[in-house]
Amino acid sequence: MGDRSLILNSGAKSTLAESYRTLRTNVMFSSIDKSIKSIAVTSAGPSEGKSTVVSNFAIALAQDGSRVLIIDSDLRKPKVHKLFALPNNIGLTNILTERLPWEEHIASVEELPNLYVMTSGPIPPNPSEIVGSEKMRSMVSELKESFDFVLLDTPPVGVVTDAAIVSSYADGTILVVASGNVEIEAAQRAKELLVNVKANILGVVLNKISIKGAGYYKYYYYGGYYEDESHRKKKKGRRDQ
Repeated sequence: MGDRSLILNSGAKSTLAESYRTLRTNVMFSSIDKSIKSIAVTSAGPSEGKSTVVSNFAIALAQDGSRVLIIDSDLRKPKVHKLFALPNNIGLTNILTERLPWEEHIASVEELPNLYVMTSGPIPPNPSEIVGSEKMRSMVSELKESFDFVLLDTPPVGVVTDAAIVSSYADGTILVVASGNVEIEAAQRAKELLVNVKANILGVVLNKISIKGAGYYKYYYYGGYYEDESHRKKKKGRRDQ
């Protein structure tokens, strides 16, 4: 396994792993009335950890027995292939532009045979057009028939239009916000951009919270999931205790 920030490398009982199991549970509860199979993951701005969040979320789903595919649809600064230590010479852009069969160009994760990754492939000159194409939409619909969850890592919604485009046809969207890194106005603007395309916002992951304990000081990726204002206040109250 490639990156040390993945929960496969942290131990089943770690704070990191538990936070993603909590995220998994909350997302599954959100899909009781509506089938949520394709989920876009974005952030307000760069360097908020969205690729790490989507990868760990996928691992948590796969560990629960779901058949999961991650699509790296960040065609500007792709990172998923680095997290899983995969080659990226052929991926999403090749599949769409060269009409390659997706079945032959996805990689399974050795530690979790039911977790698959479709890397981005070469960076194209027209990312927005590719992720917004009818071919992309049709492929995602087809993939939902073969996988329990299709997770799409997208660029920051506050920077380029790609994430808003993908969110317009995904069943749900998760917004990643890095604690202490993002201005409130930027996070609100990100939400507005998603609302404008009628995205089904499942919640917000508050990321990179500093946790002190057990004799160490380290930033963990924390899968805090927030459905409404009252839930946010409840979470805050627990942290302040």
